[in-house]
Amino acid sequence: MWPQLIRGRRITLTYKRHRFPPQIIAHAVWLYFRFSLSLRLVEEMLLERGIAVSYETVRRWAMKFGPDYARRLKRKKPGRRDIWHLDEVVISISGERRYLWRAVDQDGYVLDEIVQLRRNAKAAQRLLKRLLHKQGCRPRRMVTDKLGSYTVARRKILSGVEHRSHKGLNNRAENSHVPLRKRERAIQGFRSWRGLQRFVDVFSAVRNLFVPSQPSHRSAVFIHLHRLRAMAEWKGVTTAA
Repeated sequence: MWPQLIRGRRITLTYKRHRFPPQIIAHAVWLYFRFSLSLRLVEEMLLERGIAVSYETVRRWAMKFGPDYARRLKRKKPGRRDIWHLDEVVISISGERRYLWRAVDQDGYVLDEIVQLRRNAKAAQRLLKRLLHKQGCRPRRMVTDKLGSYTVARRKILSGVEHRSHKGLNNRAENSHVPLRKRERAIQGFRSWRGLQRFVDVFSAVRNLFVPSQPSHRSAVFIHLHRLRAMAEWKGVTTAA
């Protein structure tokens, strides 16, 4: 529908050969990634609006359009005064355990997430390398729990950057896992590791857009205006305006 440059490539978002208009597709994808709703609940909510669509169709829309929408959302501009809070959480799928490594900044904005098999220094280094590539600059400080892998990774990747390692200081990163845990319960667990990585990439991008930093310290008017601006950007990104 309209072209955009993404990593040097000209990408066009198209809704050709889809029976439903872009507004409905974008709304369904927004419901699924923005709230702790299962596919069947999204189906039911659309039906209440007179839109008869199966949950499988919603799933296909989410898989096809979700990543495109996320790539088009504006990212927060990185700064050299940023503080990176790093943490990892264990995820289990069909009895197999892996770790979701996450980095957030001082405002709770999700910078990156990556699913990895190990919880060791090599995995921590991979996260830091990805962060440097995405952010384009080093942080003022990094904050982690007591996991020794972060110390090794920081020494090799971010030497000279201040590192504070204390469980009580890392609540911001630990609290960032809560929305995903709620979603995990709502959908009764994830089905595959690749699916989990695809999901968190979109889920966090949408959450970054709609959730203001430190909402408990913001006025009701500020939050209301923030949501209106976020919705306007979402409609522009999905060409649903």
